[in-house]
Amino acid sequence: MTVTTENITQPRSVERVIAGQAVMDGAGVRINRVLTQSLQRRLDPFLMLDNFGSEEANDYIAGFPDHPHRGFETVTYMLTGRMRHRDSAGNEGLLENGGVQWMTAGRGVIHSEMPEQDAGLMEGFQLWLNLPAKDKLMKPWYKDFKGGDVPSFTTDAGATVHVIAGSSHGVAGAVQRDVTEPLYLDVELPAGATFGQLLPAGHNAFLYPYRGSVTVAGKAVAERSMAILANDAAADGIAVQAQEAAKFILVAGKPLNEPIAQYGPFVMNTQQELQQAVEDFRAGRLGEEAHGA
Repeated sequence: MTVTTENITQPRSVERVIAGQAVMDGAGVRINRVLTQSLQRRLDPFLMLDNFGSEEANDYIAGFPDHPHRGFETVTYMLTGRMRHRDSAGNEGLLENGGVQWMTAGRGVIHSEMPEQDAGLMEGFQLWLNLPAKDKLMKPWYKDFKGGDVPSFTTDAGATVHVIAGSSHGVAGAVQRDVTEPLYLDVELPAGATFGQLLPAGHNAFLYPYRGSVTVAGKAVAERSMAILANDAAADGIAVQAQEAAKFILVAGKPLNEPIAQYGPFVMNTQQELQQAVEDFRAGRLGEEAHGA
């Protein structure tokens, strides 16, 4: 499917560029964490973005054994590799090349994400998306999308776009959310091409090139760094240029403007709610309806 490039009359500028932090998570998986807790208010409703990628099995083989979540959604996008998901709600799925796993933890779920490979490249992203207060104790939800099930299109300028969430150029993504209205695109640009995307003025947005570098409003954004886009009320979108062949994700969403209280894998609105989450987890009742919606 080929569509016409959207015409952006006043593109957003880059507010700042974040290099990210090398961290280890799970049972010892090496990660580049580019959206950290210090940026949660600025990039509301997004809580975290991790980029994992290595050809060394020792960097990912230990995976992410059983761990809890409450109060937000996780979006795992696998560029290359195989990862098995299992959770306490009875869900199980295999995440493979180009696939997406969308999990709404809601009132609580315990899950594991374990590699089903012991050699070769494993690369992808995990994004944490906050839930509004009214939905934090909702029933957990989960869905896997194979790579071929993620809607995609090509612009007349040559950009190839996979629409994970929201909509782009009239193409609806795999997932829609009413309150936070997330947009999540994976864009491949050939050398010399430009991609334009309309963005609501009040939405927080960022992009992350994972192959090659790009230019946004005259600002170079290097590979494996995150550009936070300025919230200029007069701007209507973003224009991205690629002097070299490049791939990047573009993420945007409507801020919740609610308090954020986080303790590890629990994200609520108050310290009292956090304490309840910890108590429910320790008592083995994390996802029980009696302590939920």
